[in-house]
Amino acid sequence: MRKLVVAPLVTLDGVMEAPGGEPGHPHTGWAAPFIGDDEFQMKIDEAREASALLLGRVTYESFAGGFAQGTDPLSLRLSEMPKHVFSRTLKSLEWNNSSLLSGEFVEEVKVLKQGDGGPILVPGSHSLVHQLFEHNLIDEVRMLVFPVAVGSGFRFFPDTPVKTDFKLAQQRLFASGVIMQIWRPVSRSK
Repeated sequence: MRKLVVAPLVTLDGVMEAPGGEPGHPHTGWAAPFIGDDEFQMKIDEAREASALLLGRVTYESFAGGFAQGTDPLSLRLSEMPKHVFSRTLKSLEWNNSSLLSGEFVEEVKVLKQGDGGPILVPGSHSLVHQLFEHNLIDEVRMLVFPVAVGSGFRFFPDTPVKTDFKLAQQRLFASGVIMQIWRPVSRSK
């Protein structure tokens, strides 16, 4: 069974919206000042370890616009790997190796997890991540926490009455102040 790894960029106040310059957020691009060679290499290594991406429509469109034509190692890796895109509005996908998932979300994800291969990586896609949390489908949270608070935006964790306990598996502090943390869920209760 494949592991599902959620890998967001988040602020200290838990916001995952607009780290890369997406329009509409008052502090869009908040991650850029902190991403250096070490952080970029970590994201390359993370993509190389994964065997597929799971994306929502908004993240897919952002990634396709930013990585599909890129020639750096991260862009090349993301372009070559399978991308499973969950959307009820898209009818076709232009970025190579992309497939559209438009059926029952939970069942589609369970089928993906039962396949062969390495981890399925979910980089962003807040509404998709909230559904994954709701249905207890996440095996690992691998987040980069940035030393900035932006006050508003989509939060990483859903607003839910469910309590989830996590075990810290690994952490790393980068010179920029960014902290990589790997958390694994160990129990859930209402």
